[in-house]
Amino acid sequence: QVQLVESGGGLVQPGGSLRLSCAASGNIFKINTLGWYRQAPGKQRELVADITRSGRINYADSVKGRFTISRDSAQNTVSLQMNSLKPEDTAVYYCYASTIFPTGDYWGQGTQVTVSS
Repeated sequence: QVQLVESGGGLVQPGGSLRLSCAASGNIFKINTLGWYRQAPGKQRELVADITRSGRINYADSVKGRFTISRDSAQNTVSLQMNSLKPEDTAVYYCYASTIFPTGDYWGQGTQVTVSS
Protein backbone atom coordinates (compact mmCIF):
# COMPACT_ATOMS: atom_id res chain seq x y z
CA GLN A 1 0.00 0.00 0.00
CA VAL A 2 1.05 3.55 -0.72
CA GLN A 3 -0.39 6.70 0.82
CA LEU A 4 -0.13 10.09 -0.91
CA VAL A 5 -0.63 13.50 0.68
CA GLU A 6 -0.68 16.63 -1.48
CA SER A 7 -0.09 20.24 -0.49
CA GLY A 8 0.32 23.61 -2.15
CA GLY A 9 -2.89 24.35 -4.02
CA GLY A 10 -4.70 27.67 -3.87
CA LEU A 11 -5.85 30.75 -5.73
CA VAL A 12 -3.48 32.60 -8.06
CA GLN A 13 -3.84 35.29 -10.69
CA PRO A 14 -3.21 34.53 -14.37
CA GLY A 15 0.50 34.57 -15.06
CA GLY A 16 1.32 33.60 -11.51
CA SER A 17 3.03 30.53 -10.07
CA LEU A 18 2.23 27.75 -7.65
CA ARG A 19 4.17 24.74 -6.42
CA LEU A 20 2.44 21.48 -5.57
CA SER A 21 4.10 18.81 -3.47
CA CYS A 22 3.16 15.22 -2.76
CA ALA A 23 4.65 13.02 -0.07
CA ALA A 24 4.41 9.27 -0.41
CA SER A 25 4.54 6.82 2.45
CA GLY A 26 4.12 3.09 2.87
CA ASN A 27 5.74 0.80 0.29
CA ILE A 28 7.68 3.60 -1.37
CA PHE A 29 10.35 1.20 -2.61
CA LYS A 30 7.79 -0.38 -4.93
CA ILE A 31 6.87 2.96 -6.55
CA ASN A 32 7.92 3.25 -10.19
CA THR A 33 6.04 6.28 -11.46
CA LEU A 34 4.95 9.41 -9.59
CA GLY A 35 2.93 12.09 -11.25
CA TRP A 36 0.10 14.58 -11.35
CA TYR A 37 -3.30 14.44 -12.97
CA ARG A 38 -5.98 17.10 -12.98
CA GLN A 39 -9.71 17.23 -13.39
CA ALA A 40 -11.66 20.35 -14.28
CA PRO A 41 -15.43 20.59 -13.75
CA GLY A 42 -17.28 18.63 -16.42
CA LYS A 43 -14.10 17.18 -17.87
CA GLN A 44 -12.25 13.89 -17.62
CA ARG A 45 -9.20 13.48 -15.46
CA GLU A 46 -6.07 14.05 -17.55
CA LEU A 47 -2.36 13.52 -17.13
CA VAL A 48 -0.36 16.67 -16.38
CA ALA A 49 3.11 15.20 -15.90
CA ASP A 50 4.80 12.12 -14.55
CA ILE A 51 8.29 10.89 -13.78
CA THR A 52 9.61 7.36 -13.49
CA ARG A 53 12.12 6.05 -10.97
CA SER A 54 14.78 6.20 -13.70
CA GLY A 55 13.99 9.86 -14.35
CA ARG A 56 12.01 9.64 -17.58
CA ILE A 57 9.56 12.57 -17.69
CA ASN A 58 6.34 12.99 -19.61
CA TYR A 59 4.34 16.24 -19.92
CA ALA A 60 0.95 17.03 -21.38
CA ASP A 61 1.33 19.28 -24.41
CA SER A 62 -0.76 21.96 -22.72
CA VAL A 63 1.78 22.45 -19.91
CA LYS A 64 5.11 21.96 -21.70
CA GLY A 65 7.42 24.89 -21.08
CA ARG A 66 5.35 26.13 -18.13
CA PHE A 67 5.30 23.25 -15.63
CA THR A 68 8.25 21.33 -14.22
CA ILE A 69 7.99 18.03 -12.38
CA SER A 70 10.70 16.85 -10.03
CA ARG A 71 11.30 13.92 -7.71
CA ASP A 72 13.62 13.79 -4.73
CA SER A 73 16.49 11.35 -4.49
CA ALA A 74 14.77 9.39 -1.74
CA GLN A 75 12.02 8.72 -4.30
CA ASN A 76 9.18 9.55 -1.95
CA THR A 77 8.32 13.15 -2.84
CA VAL A 78 7.20 14.59 -6.16
CA SER A 79 6.71 18.28 -6.85
CA LEU A 80 5.11 20.25 -9.65
CA GLN A 81 6.28 23.80 -10.25
CA MET A 82 3.62 25.62 -12.23
CA ASN A 83 4.53 28.92 -13.88
CA SER A 84 2.66 31.21 -16.25
CA LEU A 85 -0.63 29.82 -15.01
CA LYS A 86 -3.72 30.27 -17.14
CA PRO A 87 -7.43 30.16 -16.21
CA GLU A 88 -7.68 26.87 -18.11
CA ASP A 89 -5.26 25.33 -15.60
CA THR A 90 -8.01 25.60 -12.97
CA ALA A 91 -8.76 22.09 -11.71
CA VAL A 92 -8.38 19.68 -8.85
CA TYR A 93 -4.86 18.29 -9.05
CA TYR A 94 -4.27 14.71 -7.94
CA CYS A 95 -0.99 13.09 -7.04
CA TYR A 96 -0.57 9.63 -8.54
CA ALA A 97 1.73 6.69 -7.91
CA SER A 98 2.09 3.39 -9.68
CA THR A 99 3.88 0.41 -8.19
CA ILE A 100 5.42 -2.76 -9.50
CA PHE A 101 5.62 -6.21 -7.93
CA PRO A 102 2.71 -6.11 -7.39
CA THR A 103 1.33 -3.56 -9.79
CA GLY A 104 -1.00 -0.97 -8.32
CA ASP A 105 -2.30 2.56 -8.75
CA TYR A 106 -2.71 5.03 -5.91
CA TRP A 107 -4.21 8.50 -5.69
CA GLY A 108 -4.03 11.42 -3.32
CA GLN A 109 -7.09 13.25 -2.09
CA GLY A 110 -6.65 16.13 -4.53
CA THR A 111 -5.84 19.80 -4.12
CA GLN A 112 -7.70 22.68 -5.73
CA VAL A 113 -5.85 25.07 -8.04
CA THR A 114 -7.81 28.12 -9.16
CA VAL A 115 -6.39 30.62 -11.64
CA SER A 116 -8.51 33.74 -11.70
CA SER A 117 -8.22 37.51 -11.55
